[in-house]
Amino acid sequence: MSGVLDPRTSPPFPIVAKTMLGDSQLRKNVRHATDVIQTKRARVVGEMPDWQALREAGRQIRSHTMENLDFYLEELERNCTRAGGVVHWARDAEEARQIVVALVKESGSDEVIKIKSMTTEEIHLNPALEAAGIHPYETDLAELIIQLGEDWPSHIVVPALHKNRQQIREIFQKKMNLPELGERPQDLADAARMFLREKFLRVKTGLSGANFLIAETGGVCIIESEGNGRMCLTLPETLITVAGIDKVLPRYQDLEVVLQLVPRSATGERMNPYNSIWTGVNAKDGPRNFHVVLMDNARTEILADEEARQTLNCVRCGACQNACPVYRQTGGHAYGSVYAGPIGAILTPQLQEMHHAQSLPYASSLCGACYEVCPVKINIPEVLIHLRNKVVEQKGVSAEALAMKMMGMVFMSERRFRAAQRMGRMAEVPLVRKDGQGVGWIGWLPGMLGGWTQVRDLQEMPKETFRDWWEKRGKDGK
Repeated sequence: MSGVLDPRTSPPFPIVAKTMLGDSQLRKNVRHATDVIQTKRARVVGEMPDWQALREAGRQIRSHTMENLDFYLEELERNCTRAGGVVHWARDAEEARQIVVALVKESGSDEVIKIKSMTTEEIHLNPALEAAGIHPYETDLAELIIQLGEDWPSHIVVPALHKNRQQIREIFQKKMNLPELGERPQDLADAARMFLREKFLRVKTGLSGANFLIAETGGVCIIESEGNGRMCLTLPETLITVAGIDKVLPRYQDLEVVLQLVPRSATGERMNPYNSIWTGVNAKDGPRNFHVVLMDNARTEILADEEARQTLNCVRCGACQNACPVYRQTGGHAYGSVYAGPIGAILTPQLQEMHHAQSLPYASSLCGACYEVCPVKINIPEVLIHLRNKVVEQKGVSAEALAMKMMGMVFMSERRFRAAQRMGRMAEVPLVRKDGQGVGWIGWLPGMLGGWTQVRDLQEMPKETFRDWWEKRGKDGK
């Protein structure tokens, strides 16, 4: 597998999901990984008596930031510049790629070491670097597995969650030329460490994303578990950070809230092993040159939509993916975007300004599990319905829209509803097949209704409706 996950060229979700459902190994890997993370999350969240208060605090911080985003972005730029950093503004992905490529070339390097970053995945930065003759090395273990395996990320926090240990070992054996590599986790970790250590010590330019940008100080915060991020932040001579404009926090003190919410929600940890916060440059330590590329890429359009604005509150913890029954069956690649699962179903179409990925708002059962686990209380089902309305408006009058309109008219009238029930009972007669207990089942429906019976049987309509039974009960006085 090669290339990139691009909503503009990926097939619609239902088509890819159907293929993924046939991959039993992938479904087993995804289910196992999400089960483990959910169990750990439930344990550490249960330890927090003020968890709901923390969630509410997180929601308020993020909502306040989005309502005053212009103010905090300007404050961030002033303070970052004062500390010795250089801020660049990018309207879209293309502009961001051009800025980063130019900065790397300016640094005199043809290689970069990277910290895991969904933003750089979003703008397909690695292919752009390769095209410019610059080789990027992913240093996060999961991202390294994805890069060496020429695969795509399938989860926001655990990009290689769809791979099991044996599959990872085979990738390392082939790409690191280690035919005798063992299969213990320690063996795999040692191989990755030896492979990356040489890159850390040699490559002079580092690339990072940002978990948070702090307006009050002009600083950047990265949280991670392996220490590779700390190496990338401290060893290179030039550090380039690429971040969406939605990553801003107003105050340094706000980290107190989000650094409790994110690790518990993301990986079931009480805190991340490495929390790095840096501001500008220091002549005695760290990189000599520091650049921040602040990227819009349709985020201002999302900000202008009051009902969907809460999408930007996301802190990229992936908790919604682990809880989603749809994601747990299909994995992340079915979404055709680096942002998979419930948050991907609302974020991706909006980043594409609703021109692509219009099937994603329907990739949900609307069960609400994503809302229950979101650490900043993003009401994802509410946004999904809002986006479905937009999709219907963009598609205009369709057979499905007409059918739903007719159904609405039927449900508005008792007389029409009763008539529809009688017609339904008559129409189903040639389709009903009785089972051994005499219960009637429909295994096939024609036309648009056929989607319902593709993977399930439909029981025949009862001979007596609840309304009929209730009225007869009243007459009999029982």
